[in-house]
Amino acid sequence: MNEESKGLRVEDPTTPAGGWASVAEVTNILMDQRTVLKDSRLLLKQNKPDGFACVSCAWAKPANPHPFEFCESGAKATAWETTSKAIGADFFEQYSVRELESWSDHKLEEQGRLTVPLRYDAASDRYREVSWDTAFAEIGAALRAFERDKVVFYASGRASLETSYMYQLLARMYGNNNLPDSSNMCHESTSVALQKTIGVGVGTVVLQDFEETDCIFFFGQNVGVNSPRMLHQLQEARERGVPIITFNPLRERGLVSFTNPQSPVEMLTKKETPISTQYHQVKPGGDTAAIMGLAKALLALDDEAVQRGEQRVLDVAFIQEYTHGFDKFEAAVRACPWTDIVRESGLLQVDIESAARVYAGSSAVLGVYGMGLTQHQNGVQNVGMIVNLLLMRGNIGKPGAGICPVRGHSNVQGQRTVGITEKPELAPLDKLKEQYGFEPPREKGMNTVEVCEAMLARKVQAFIGLGGNFVRAVPETVLMEAAWRELPLTVQVSTKLNRNHVIHGKQSYILPCLGRIEIDRQAAGPQDVTIEDSTSCMHGSRGAADPVASTLLSEPAIVAGIAKATLDPNPRVDWDAWVGNYARVRDAIEETYPDIFTDFNARMWTPGGFRKPVGAAHRVFETESKRAEFTVPEELPGDPDMDAGPPALRLFTIRSDGQFNTTIYHEDDRFRGVFGSRMVLFMARGDMARLGLEQGDSVALRTPADDGVTRRVEGLSVVPYDVPEGCIAGYYPELNPLIPLWHHAKESKVPAAKAIDVLVERSRAMA
Repeated sequence: MNEESKGLRVEDPTTPAGGWASVAEVTNILMDQRTVLKDSRLLLKQNKPDGFACVSCAWAKPANPHPFEFCESGAKATAWETTSKAIGADFFEQYSVRELESWSDHKLEEQGRLTVPLRYDAASDRYREVSWDTAFAEIGAALRAFERDKVVFYASGRASLETSYMYQLLARMYGNNNLPDSSNMCHESTSVALQKTIGVGVGTVVLQDFEETDCIFFFGQNVGVNSPRMLHQLQEARERGVPIITFNPLRERGLVSFTNPQSPVEMLTKKETPISTQYHQVKPGGDTAAIMGLAKALLALDDEAVQRGEQRVLDVAFIQEYTHGFDKFEAAVRACPWTDIVRESGLLQVDIESAARVYAGSSAVLGVYGMGLTQHQNGVQNVGMIVNLLLMRGNIGKPGAGICPVRGHSNVQGQRTVGITEKPELAPLDKLKEQYGFEPPREKGMNTVEVCEAMLARKVQAFIGLGGNFVRAVPETVLMEAAWRELPLTVQVSTKLNRNHVIHGKQSYILPCLGRIEIDRQAAGPQDVTIEDSTSCMHGSRGAADPVASTLLSEPAIVAGIAKATLDPNPRVDWDAWVGNYARVRDAIEETYPDIFTDFNARMWTPGGFRKPVGAAHRVFETESKRAEFTVPEELPGDPDMDAGPPALRLFTIRSDGQFNTTIYHEDDRFRGVFGSRMVLFMARGDMARLGLEQGDSVALRTPADDGVTRRVEGLSVVPYDVPEGCIAGYYPELNPLIPLWHHAKESKVPAAKAIDVLVERSRAMA
């Protein structure tokens, strides 16, 4: 079967990130969502100091923004949220839930905004409208009857600081720390690794560092799709002659070249700025080996400098004063043979040495990375290796240098700051006890993987979802959907219809909420909220669009409604007063976290945001040794618990330019030249020849795990692509059924979606 017969079109991807194609994409989605005039005005307020924070990525918001401080992805997210398309109870009279199960992710969300609270009716297999009071009363009654440790309070990462604070308080007053969130699926490896190596679980970099750096190392992050506004910083760096060294399996367009849509000259002349000065297509899972090679090459350069009596390559003074464990790390690097490094990284020694020479000649280096490093079994180790590399030349805690994890959801880091965590040691439990007069639970809660394990064991009684599309985002899709249907209660706080609603618990509610971009009118007047960006800066956000329906409640109002219906009254918690005036919630946050949120209400509109304390940015390392810690990698192989060997190929999942996480705006991917379908498999031509495959052939993938579970995805069209031989790529979340739940990062339990050994087989339909 060829691609034309299935509606798939494949082209040679040559367009840069940005440019006229980006303008066309924004125009198309504004027209599709029937919001052209409204959203074109709204976009002028996006990411501005007195406007609203983008609801997609968490990239930093500058104090002096561009006239159009939004990217293609952000414009799509704004159009998606402020669409004039809406669905009410009449929609569910037309379609049974069973019918909706067959719809694609794109088709479900494309129907528009949810507008009324809904309750699942098993007799008709339909959602029916229910009043807010009835929904809260029934949810509260059910929660009061359940065992407290078997209820889950999940947060997706887009809720404000105010809502997140209220939500964690609801969970802890209810009686557990079961507060998993999207960090568990993405950047928990960062939180674990950075906490133990530099004493704080966040990055050390701010926007100013991009202006002062003289070298950037980029690992496993597709900036053109996941955080396009960062391209402005990368372009400005390149214009100053700053080298950008990229390690990534695919040659992503945003890391190859960029045409700035805000530059009339570039748009008219079609000028492209080359982004990466070196591009190394490392094997998925080969990052530890690649960085080990960089470290080995640096040691060799340092040895040569010592022999010649020249200035050392290593920052010996920094290592001696500020670090611990270098000797053990150095011994491990020297003992690691180049043959192992080359085999596991998929890179040539000469190429790694070339990158190391650039690093050695730079005085202020940024280490930027994304989920390409964290979503591996050795994800924590990968992040620790970047820290090692930076520490070798003192590139932590000085201008223009540091470590920069690029987060996803727009407030995923912030919700952790105000208590959304399953780890009781990271929450101020004693302060909450003093502040609110209750005994917070001290037992560790469940993270995302542990929640899934408990569901499969039928040990979860209720799942409350503050946003997100949990059942679609997690691994082990087939088993998880079956377990999800057995849950006694599921409650989803949502803006749009998604898979989480059509795969539902026995008692199920959909509670539609206001979006962040909408004006939130409460008793004290229109309310503002706050978020934290990837660089630990807090920003105010003010809704600018009229709500799509008068029947919606705000997220704080929904959390308060559940809390009042579930918890015993507490004279120290006035939920109604908090809902009426979010400034009171910020006062409460300041009382709980005085070191971070001093004068919160007064500072929330600071241009560029106000930053929480990050000691490592000032070379204050809150580790056990009070120094930055070098760590020794346990192993080089990138997929040690699923290394099936030939004929298996290593799969890594990716996102397209037409999606943000599980939200699918459209089914095209212009950066990779694929149009009309997401059921594709990117493969090297050498592997295609070896397997006797041609472009458009239909294949299946099967995970060769020996655990009695069949994991298989059918109907994938083969597309030749520049990917390392022995490796293949396909889209998330469509390929989540191939990821075993037990295939996750050590220590952090992040699902290892970036390295899965699979077998390629002919689709059964073609057999």
